[in-house]
Amino acid sequence: MQYMCLIYSPPPPADQPDPEPGTPEFEAYMKPWNDFSEKLVADSVMVGGEALMPVEMATSVRVRGGKTETMDGPFAETKEQLGGYYIIDCKTLDDAIRYAAMIPVADFGTIEVRPVMDLSAAQG
Repeated sequence: MQYMCLIYSPPPPADQPDPEPGTPEFEAYMKPWNDFSEKLVADSVMVGGEALMPVEMATSVRVRGGKTETMDGPFAETKEQLGGYYIIDCKTLDDAIRYAAMIPVADFGTIEVRPVMDLSAAQG
């Protein structure tokens, strides 16, 4: 079964900008993520995953009364922000939870593990 691991973490402090790609700071920041991704590939459970741009770049869309409305940023203010995801293919939920606990921000953020619905059977 496939599981999506949604990665939530607190936003970085305003006085601590994200490291710039190509810098040693960026490479050091990315190392645990790269190591984790390599483990998923080595264990043959990696389906996909990506990081998301900062929440300030989000646009929320909703339709009310047939009219499309857009808002900058997320719909709700939260203490943690969705920063990315992995999709993994595991035999059991316990296996998926074990991998989710290895995600680098799990020790200070939240990883939501959710089964991916298989709609192929419904498409007949």
